[in-house]
Amino acid sequence: QVQLVESGGGSVQAGGSLRLSCVASGYNSGTSAMAWFRQAPGKEREGVAAIATNGSRSYAESVKGRFTISRDTVKNTLSLQMNSLRPEDTGMYFCAAGSLALAALEASLYFRWGQGTQVTVSS
Repeated sequence: QVQLVESGGGSVQAGGSLRLSCVASGYNSGTSAMAWFRQAPGKEREGVAAIATNGSRSYAESVKGRFTISRDTVKNTLSLQMNSLRPEDTGMYFCAAGSLALAALEASLYFRWGQGTQVTVSS
């Protein structure tokens, strides 16, 4: 059974940093793209960062230069380093496993989701 479990969320002040982690079980995370999505209250889920099987990365414009996605295929983990956090980064962050090799930011291309970890950034 495929399972994704996120951790690392929390509350920080603007300008601070957090590192999110996602552990995959029952699934070889190196065989397809993985990504981070987020959802703020009252808003749609949006793609934040994705990483392809070949290591190429895609980022939402709003996080470019601040967030870094990485994966460890040996440990079967996905990480998101978030620096220079802003209040608008607040939301529930979800780890997702894709059905393709490409680093896409469209939720419809991801078939497995974690339960999410909350990130709150105060001004």
